[in-house]
Amino acid sequence: MNWFEGALSVKAVMMSDRRPVIKLVVDQKKKDKDTAFILRQAAQRQIPVERWPREKIDQQAVGRTHGGILALAGDRNYQSVQECLDAPQPFIAVLEGIEDPFNLGYAFRTLYAAGCTGVLMGSRDWQTAQPTIVKSSAGASEQLAWCLCEDLGAAVRQCRQAGCVLYCAQRSDAIDYFDADFNQPIVLAIGGELRGLSRDVLEQSDQNIVIPYARPVRSALNGTSAVAAISFEVVRQRR
Repeated sequence: MNWFEGALSVKAVMMSDRRPVIKLVVDQKKKDKDTAFILRQAAQRQIPVERWPREKIDQQAVGRTHGGILALAGDRNYQSVQECLDAPQPFIAVLEGIEDPFNLGYAFRTLYAAGCTGVLMGSRDWQTAQPTIVKSSAGASEQLAWCLCEDLGAAVRQCRQAGCVLYCAQRSDAIDYFDADFNQPIVLAIGGELRGLSRDVLEQSDQNIVIPYARPVRSALNGTSAVAAISFEVVRQRR
């Protein structure tokens, strides 16, 4: 179990139904519309609420940005590859090598805003980092389907067999991402700047894409920046 801090995180874990919420803790002096909404939602879901003095909440919280509201919640439920595909026009992201939970949260926030239907990642235990991911994503990580795959290559293969085109952010044999056709079911694979994408994913690529730079740059953009640039080209093309 983890403590989630702040109204955005608390609303996300409570309303997404992706993890059990054990209880809410609210500053005993806190009274505003947002808090009233959260308390109503907790009552509807029969989630216990405890009123604590601010000093006790400060002692429990990691930082001072909790805004007087916490939620104690269990482990997240992850989704299957098929659940990520269950959309009229799937836009699935494969993320590899983004290991910092803050950066992963930023990537989730961007992908959710861009209409991504699911995220595939290699198998790893993210449970202890969940509060950071939820907070840095402004709750978006709880809204997106998220699949942790024992065999990421097999998961990508399943998506391609379902009719998705795989675009890999990889410089070799690449076209500018502006010239890719994202107005179709797609899998967008982006790796971190250190290790990039795994061979099992790259070997399945239907088309490699690259972000053109305005001047010579030796180092690649970090993964979250690449996610932002390319995912909103998907948005532009699909409008």
